Amino acid sequence: DEDREGEAIAWHLVEVLQPKIPIKRMVFNEITEEAILAAVENTRDLDYNLIDAQETRRVLDRLYGYRLSPVLWKKVMPRISAGRVQSVATRLIVEKERERMAFISSGWWDITAATALGFNARLLSVEGKKVAATSDFGADGAVKEKSLADILLLDESGAKALVSALEGTPLVVKSMEESPRTERPKPPFTTSTMQQDAGSRLGWGAQITMRIAQRLYENGYITYMRTDSINLSEQAIKAARAAAKSLYGADHVYETPRVYQGKTKNAQEAHEAIRPAGDTFKTPGELAPELSRDEFALYDLIWKRTVASQMADAKKMQMRVDFDVATSDGKSAIFRANGSVITFAGFLAAYDEVATDESKDEESADRRLPAMALGQSVPINEYTCEGHETKPPARYTEPTLVKKLEELGIGRPSTFASIIQTIQDRGYVNKRGRALVPTFLAFSVTGLLETHFTKLVDYDFTASMEEDLDKIAAGEAGRVDWLRDFYYGVDGQPGLNELSLDLGNIDARATNTMNLSDVIEIRVGRYGAYLQENFEDGERKLANIPENLAPDELTLALAIELLAAPSGERELGLDPVTGFEVVAKSGRFGPYISEVFPEEPVELNDKGEPKKKRKKKDAPKPKTASLLSTMSLDTITLDDALQLLSLPRTLGTNSAGEEITVQNGRYGPYLKAGADSRTLTSEDQLFAITLDEALDIYSKPKERRRGVAKPPLKELGADPGTEKQVIIKDGRFGMYVTDGETNATLRRGDTLEAMTLERGLELLAGRRAWEAENGPSPKKSRKKAAPKKAGDKPPTLTKKVVKKAATKKKAAAKKK
Repeated sequence: DEDREGEAIAWHLVEVLQPKIPIKRMVFNEITEEAILAAVENTRDLDYNLIDAQETRRVLDRLYGYRLSPVLWKKVMPRISAGRVQSVATRLIVEKERERMAFISSGWWDITAATALGFNARLLSVEGKKVAATSDFGADGAVKEKSLADILLLDESGAKALVSALEGTPLVVKSMEESPRTERPKPPFTTSTMQQDAGSRLGWGAQITMRIAQRLYENGYITYMRTDSINLSEQAIKAARAAAKSLYGADHVYETPRVYQGKTKNAQEAHEAIRPAGDTFKTPGELAPELSRDEFALYDLIWKRTVASQMADAKKMQMRVDFDVATSDGKSAIFRANGSVITFAGFLAAYDEVATDESKDEESADRRLPAMALGQSVPINEYTCEGHETKPPARYTEPTLVKKLEELGIGRPSTFASIIQTIQDRGYVNKRGRALVPTFLAFSVTGLLETHFTKLVDYDFTASMEEDLDKIAAGEAGRVDWLRDFYYGVDGQPGLNELSLDLGNIDARATNTMNLSDVIEIRVGRYGAYLQENFEDGERKLANIPENLAPDELTLALAIELLAAPSGERELGLDPVTGFEVVAKSGRFGPYISEVFPEEPVELNDKGEPKKKRKKKDAPKPKTASLLSTMSLDTITLDDALQLLSLPRTLGTNSAGEEITVQNGRYGPYLKAGADSRTLTSEDQLFAITLDEALDIYSKPKERRRGVAKPPLKELGADPGTEKQVIIKDGRFGMYVTDGETNATLRRGDTLEAMTLERGLELLAGRRAWEAENGPSPKKSRKKAAPKKAGDKPPTLTKKVVKKAATKKKAAAKKK
């Protein structure tokens, strides 16, 4: 590969192998015979500017993470991290959630006329005043200030009154306008645009897309898939034009080769765009027998995008017709109908579509309006009114986040997928369907970085660092000087070292607190987010925040409800044996009961100062127990709790002297004797089963229960590619999605309620991609034991029992 990472790999090989013979660097971006032979004929020396740029990026990212991550450990939570790009990506997602939290929903109504000629027209104005539409509302949900005086904001009663006043009145053609429109094809794929298109069309995440693209590249089907170039080589342009001409006709090919101008700043590392490999492009149909379903889907996207990029423009005719109408009470109104028809398909023929992938709503859909004349009366079948509400800004999905990062000039094609995965792995972001939802932890971390390390999460500053790395790659800047300025500061500006040392100004409590009101706040602790209500007497009340609750959904009203819920914590009484208080609580993993230890008395040392408390790991742990399925936090009694805390219960011993206990585990009640456990059929047996009954169970052969298949928890719909039903089931290790052939476990943040068919297909595609790389998970099968022969003994534990290594064939003797 001819970029910085490829150059660095070559340099590392030279450093490690120390070859005694002359070395040359060969570069190629497709694994075909022609490309490899051409690379051998056109070798070059190592480019040390590219190597310096890669090393600088590596050192920069380590400095950033090594200095900022410990700050987060001390002030927020252990085992989390900061990163030069991951922290900026997290900030983008948090800012979008802040917009949603500040959003105020507004409502408006509009009126539609269904004509007898088969098209609809929408109310445009009444008495010269424009009727409110989506474009009149801002990102905060409120009417734009400039629109306030100029629009008519219809409510339900006003809209229904207008419908009554219009009933039975025909529309009269007031004006007609036709205008031609030309649509150009998009340039070939870069890494980010491929991820965006695969996300919107196939529902895939960035990492899945890159995994499948990697397989296509390694098997010689496409060119290198990590690129920010939209250029095509001369041979690729010829191949694309030849494919378009043979499949769609010469009139569908643009008159001259299209050359696209990209934003690549460094010509030394400019790749080609992602395209089918070779001098001629094999169609998706030709490769269908060789490709898996997911490989075919991605190759199909790449092939169409590449061929379409050299095809002719699509031509459309747009029509707009305005109609006059008078209401029964004498008011004048104008309705408008829009239409559009494709007059020449051009590049759209490659996509087998009559519309582009941009907007598919009713207003923009391609439809032909019938021929009409000025002054013509158009009968109306029905006038209807409909209410609408403004919607908060859509959360980022993986494709839209990649697009935003690219717009800001942050990150590089090779890093987008790993960044998105990292912020999920760190607990900063969960997925709900395809949307990226920030956690409260992300709010704390972003708030700390914005307040105390403003420059380091500034979008322009992060983008400028990418430009500086490009300068180092071009030999226009020195890596050591640049790193020194970043770490120690320059021109009176503090560097990373000074910023990360000044921890005294960071208030950990303020960093991890978000106020909902004067007395109710959201706190982020070591074990997650929770609510805290503070009282005047210094007392406080706590409540867990459900893990699947998005930050914009936690309103003050909901917080009050969560704090008031009796299941938060309930005192049951004192254990008569230990004297400890027993409480019932609701935790992250369900309801449970726990002992409460009294506070340890403060001991003083010789100087009269309090002694240091012992470490938590050395302190005794209170007993806890999960509630049984038949129990409720609101009704459990002290006697019930003491029974649960008495588990595991010892029944006695078996003939081998092993203690038999009855216990309650993750999958229900069971018996245990040594390493042998037996499942019980009822929770009642936990406290009722006797030693004799347990011995009777152990006297029988251990059976593997073959239960009846559980019904699906949710049906998501049919996979459009295979028509197989995609469902969610509950398994031994939690919920999973399946199409009957592939199973994929639901990820952190996925909830049953929020799961969609798109998200299910994304998880299944990810699982198939993983299995293609690593092989399917081995399915355990019980082999029937062979009958023992006389004298057979099991191998001893001290003797190694290994297979003999396969004998290698001797190499043929070299000819002298």
